[in-house]
Amino acid sequence: MSGNLLREGLDSVRATMRRDRVFDFMLPADNPRLDISHNTLLYLEDVSVSFDGFRAINNLNLYIDDGELRCIIGPNGAGKTTMMDIITGKTRPDSGTVYFGQRINLLKLSEPEIARAGIGRKFQKPTVFENLSVMENLELAMAGEKGVWRTFRARLDAAANERIDEVLELIGLVSERRRSAGVLSHGQKQWLEIGMLLMQRPRLLLVDEPVAGMTHQEMDRTAELLTSLAGDHSVVVVEHDMEFVRSIARKVTVLHQGSVLAEGSMDEVQNDPKVVEVYLGGD
Repeated sequence: MSGNLLREGLDSVRATMRRDRVFDFMLPADNPRLDISHNTLLYLEDVSVSFDGFRAINNLNLYIDDGELRCIIGPNGAGKTTMMDIITGKTRPDSGTVYFGQRINLLKLSEPEIARAGIGRKFQKPTVFENLSVMENLELAMAGEKGVWRTFRARLDAAANERIDEVLELIGLVSERRRSAGVLSHGQKQWLEIGMLLMQRPRLLLVDEPVAGMTHQEMDRTAELLTSLAGDHSVVVVEHDMEFVRSIARKVTVLHQGSVLAEGSMDEVQNDPKVVEVYLGGD
């Protein structure tokens, strides 16, 4: 879509939005197929994938518990991004199994189906609608089918407005709700995108390098935000900034050459000779 067409589309969106409209697809029930009776939300077992002969993921086994905050670290090329691509359906592995709960086979679902099942992903670079307000961005992200005209002709009811208010409070942007997303700071845009994911009520959040380019104050606020999400959500954070990881880490997984090299508390992995050799030795 050309820049002019995109701008025209966004102008149309703003013109048709009204605060008194009801979204009948708001507040969806939890996925009835999601079985977490073993308290494990995500299973990756014996997963491998190669690109042009390069083994990006090599017999990977990874388990994420329901409600936990997990940090994934590792050197460049360790397979962190490919792992998230596999979970979200962007990349299909050559072998192995990937399950959401005990019954939902993610390898049989498309990317949109995986998102609807309850998995949200935030990329490193924030992708917000800069010509829309903070509140309008959150409205756009509401859970359910998102046919453009159906979305903007629907009406927000009291429950929907309450949910928006809750998310604005959570991400610290209450006072910015009417401001254009384009004038927000880098950190605020990151928080807004996390808020957009939260509007979809995901059970699992995958967050890629959330503090890249942030000030120290923004990093502290991001740490508070991510730790506050654990419990209601499982949060997987991929990050290179070790100071930030230490500030939020409960359990850390170290990837190397597409496999789990070590796993445990930050102190445990930090003192693991294998980890020091391949990753932390130069810190």
